[in-house]
Amino acid sequence: MTYKGDDHLKSLLIAAGEKRTVDDVKETLKGINAAPGDLGDPDRWTKLFKTNGNAEVVAQLAALKEHLAANQNNVQQNKLADLRAELTKRGVDGFFVPRADEFQGEYVPSRAERLAWIANFTGSAGYAVVLKEKAAFFTDGRYTLQARDQVNAKDFEICSVSEKQDPVPTMKPTEWIEKNLPTGAKFGIDPWVHTPNDMKRIKEAVEKAGGTLVLLNDNPLDAAWKDQPPAPLAPVVPQELKYAGKSSDDKRDDLSAALTAKGADAIAITLPEEICWLLNIRGGDVPCTPFALSYAIAHKDGSVDWFIDQRKVTEEARQWVGAEVRIHDLTDFASSLGTLAKGKKIWIDPGSAPVKAQDIVTSSGGTLVSEKSPLQLMKAKKNSVEIQGTIAAHIRDGVAVTRFLASIMPADAKKYDELSASDLLQKFREEGQDFRGLSFDTISGAGGNGAIVHYRSSPRTNKPLLAGPIYLVDSGAQYLDGTTDITRTVAVDNVTAEMKEHFTRVLKGHIDVAMSVFPAGTVGSELDVKARAALKEVGLDYAHGTGHGVGSYLSVHEGPCGISPLSTTVPLEPGMIISNEPGYYKEGAYGIRIENLVTVIDTGKKDKDGKALLTFRTLTMAPIDRNLIEPSLLTKEELNWLNDYHAEVKKNILPLLNGDAKAAAFLEKATEPLQHGNPKPKMPKFCL
Repeated sequence: MTYKGDDHLKSLLIAAGEKRTVDDVKETLKGINAAPGDLGDPDRWTKLFKTNGNAEVVAQLAALKEHLAANQNNVQQNKLADLRAELTKRGVDGFFVPRADEFQGEYVPSRAERLAWIANFTGSAGYAVVLKEKAAFFTDGRYTLQARDQVNAKDFEICSVSEKQDPVPTMKPTEWIEKNLPTGAKFGIDPWVHTPNDMKRIKEAVEKAGGTLVLLNDNPLDAAWKDQPPAPLAPVVPQELKYAGKSSDDKRDDLSAALTAKGADAIAITLPEEICWLLNIRGGDVPCTPFALSYAIAHKDGSVDWFIDQRKVTEEARQWVGAEVRIHDLTDFASSLGTLAKGKKIWIDPGSAPVKAQDIVTSSGGTLVSEKSPLQLMKAKKNSVEIQGTIAAHIRDGVAVTRFLASIMPADAKKYDELSASDLLQKFREEGQDFRGLSFDTISGAGGNGAIVHYRSSPRTNKPLLAGPIYLVDSGAQYLDGTTDITRTVAVDNVTAEMKEHFTRVLKGHIDVAMSVFPAGTVGSELDVKARAALKEVGLDYAHGTGHGVGSYLSVHEGPCGISPLSTTVPLEPGMIISNEPGYYKEGAYGIRIENLVTVIDTGKKDKDGKALLTFRTLTMAPIDRNLIEPSLLTKEELNWLNDYHAEVKKNILPLLNGDAKAAAFLEKATEPLQHGNPKPKMPKFCL
């Protein structure tokens, strides 16, 4: 469709009852272009306009939308030099660039991809520190190899916060600041993109170096970024009760009780996922996660002031949230918080709120309750409707994954490379009921690329699946009733005894976590040791956690629970959904990871101290590649678990393959019971 001009669109809009000018419509369309495309409903953006059902209005808006996207400027800059010039204007000698934005999410809109702009790094965890004469980049063990590939080592000293990432040195940003910031220097941060906990660590490092921390009034990187995209605009939609399982009124009553118990008058909610959960709404402002970027202030009387770009709040959404949710412009948050705070006690989460919010409360004469938001735990403990929804979503997802695995088995693997395989998996998922999009960018790694923990294939790095005999695919989807995340490692060619041993040791760790029975009060670190035990027997390990919390059609990485050496404070409770994903990675050769999602359930039994005994129910439904398993390394109990799991997969998936004879035959074979067979000698213990 060709755009027929502003005058034609103006007449169409007037006839449809749209009161905005064409210029206002263009600004809205630019914001829509700055939001990710909606895989589940590509035309959902049209909800932001009055079209009166006129197909010509929709067609002309779409044509203008495409025209604006095609004519975006791409300014060539010396980015570090331009940023340093902005620092000089503000009288500071250094600046901290986090991956996080003003909303502290894992995924950020294109407008807030500040770390990618300055350092060319596209991973989800990293930092940059820029001084006048030098700069450094930091990430963790998941992304060290990616950082070495993407970040220019001539501009940035590349460091890892994880140990044993040679040749990358192990160093935290705060340590680097202590060593490199000149005495007497002024070091700046944007107080909207750092939490109080972040600022405390940075301030300590700056002062140890003999410098002064400065909270800047604006972000100098934004000033340097000449073609920075606008803020994203995606429609806010209701999350119906048949999926949410609990009304917003009831959730706000629970929050009111928590505020009253702390003596707090209100809580400033700055994580969009908490607001989406509390108000039973969803959005589409960032990739892979149905967030509506916004802030809120929830009061102890159960009412909420919600601060959001009102252009994306449809009339349907306004009616859905109800009269007790007062809607304001996002830009009014700071002034409203300051007005409220005087003489009041305001709850601020020091681990997630902007430090600016804390400063507003204290400078306005308010008193802080500085603790983790109670919404984190409320949201993490899924209700029965959410659990049943995620069970159903995982079965539908398992159908897609099974069809995909059947398509890339050794006989057909030569047809695919990393990108085409990823596209195929997405196609199968898109055919599923209630599909809303991917829950993260698919990790599709053949051979050595599979050893890059959070690898993302590109035309430059793309390899055929047969580049290595092992192919790793870590993927997930968003459905209206649940969020999925699954990793399968498959043999696409003949594998070695070493590969089979390493895979089986990872599998042992996965099974031992899945079979765990533990008393109430157990934290994730106590289970993490089980996941690593079989690998550590032969001196191996992996540089990431074993499990993360998962939302209910929300974030695929959700707090506050987890399974890792650092998961020491939040006990696992019934209703929590967590990943179980041990791995092993041989740099340049192959990667292995086996991931299922599990939910914590009560066994109905108690231990000798009277504590409830808990265990896991596995949610993910897809076969684990038997071609990579060495049965002699599995105990009888582990083998029984695997066979029982495969029987459950077959029972749930086979009836839904809908005439896909190839996938059905594959599933029958892939879920056959595995036997120890004749006794075999112990395999050699391969080590790095």
